[in-house]
Amino acid sequence: MAVAQKVKERMEAGSWIRRIFEEGAALQQKYGPENVFDLSIGNPVLDPPQGFYDEIRRLADDPAPGMHRYMPNAGFPETRASVARQLSEETGIEFAADDVVMTCGAGGALNIIFKSLLDPSDEVIVFAPYFPEYGSYVDNHGGTLVTIPSAEGFLPDVEALEQRISDRTKAVLVCSPGNPTGVLYGPETLEELAGVIAAKEQELGREIFLVSDEPYRRLLYDGLEYPHVFRFHERTIVATSHSKDLGLAGERIGFVAVNPGYEDSAEVVDGLIYSNRVLGFVNAPALMQRVVARLQSATVDVPAYQRKRDFLYGKLTELGYSVTKPQGAFFMFPKSPCEDEIEFMTELQKRRVLVVPGRGLGMPGYFRVSYSVSDETLRGSIPGFTAAIERYRN
Repeated sequence: MAVAQKVKERMEAGSWIRRIFEEGAALQQKYGPENVFDLSIGNPVLDPPQGFYDEIRRLADDPAPGMHRYMPNAGFPETRASVARQLSEETGIEFAADDVVMTCGAGGALNIIFKSLLDPSDEVIVFAPYFPEYGSYVDNHGGTLVTIPSAEGFLPDVEALEQRISDRTKAVLVCSPGNPTGVLYGPETLEELAGVIAAKEQELGREIFLVSDEPYRRLLYDGLEYPHVFRFHERTIVATSHSKDLGLAGERIGFVAVNPGYEDSAEVVDGLIYSNRVLGFVNAPALMQRVVARLQSATVDVPAYQRKRDFLYGKLTELGYSVTKPQGAFFMFPKSPCEDEIEFMTELQKRRVLVVPGRGLGMPGYFRVSYSVSDETLRGSIPGFTAAIERYRN
């Protein structure tokens, strides 16, 4: 066998998105790309803000000596300082450059966090539904992912969390606004969540980290403000990227920020820097570090995403779909009109509409829709959604 058994098993378990991609490619070849409505992939459709292109031109026209060489594994000091200044402004907490490690996107950020924190058999708790790669990220470093179903509205079930935390729990992982739900955890939710974690730390005599995956935190709608987790729990680590807020998914640039109020934060940062090096990331991309250093307060055209959300949410609810209205990100997670969402997904595929089944995200009976697509694709998908649900209504 050429591929390790564990890898083979995880490839099979996580194959839904790949399978849908392949089916979509076949449909496009048969019917033409303009007649296939692929809402399965969370690929940012909005281009970066103008400031990104201005900064690229400035650096190309006036390159600094050694601009593309190695730098400290944590990243350029000036870039880390820029991130720290922005975090200080947003949170009201004083961050320093030494609290930040630049990473190869949020995926790289989460991997160096778990490499730094986890001993063999340690557990990381996550609420379903969740981004499917979390299981692999935790397994990469000897840990076990423990899944707890969400409460109503896809908010954390804190009672279930209280019952499930054990002397093997090292971290609770959250994503808000979430993939695949778009639901934002408000201050009350975070306070309740942190309260359970703190009480369990006291009971078990064990530190438990709150790890927050935040690639969508600037994609918020309806005038909502982001409640930063640092104020709610001392042992908080944030992983994020500029894939979505600056439209730079392919550039793989992000960072980790460790709560400066944690007494052992310097030790955690040292672990992150070591892990960045030995996992082979070495450092975040040099050019992108220099670019984003000047774009920490910039974003893509967020109202454009909100208009897409409003259009699709309005159409789906009008047709009779049960959908929790997203407050951010660019996904929604409707309930399948039939118990088996694979069956319903097949009905949509017959009408050349592609979505992701909820079981691939830890919650059968639902399906994920990405509205990070062109307006033409969104409008073109509506007849398929209409015909599919009509089949079950009749």
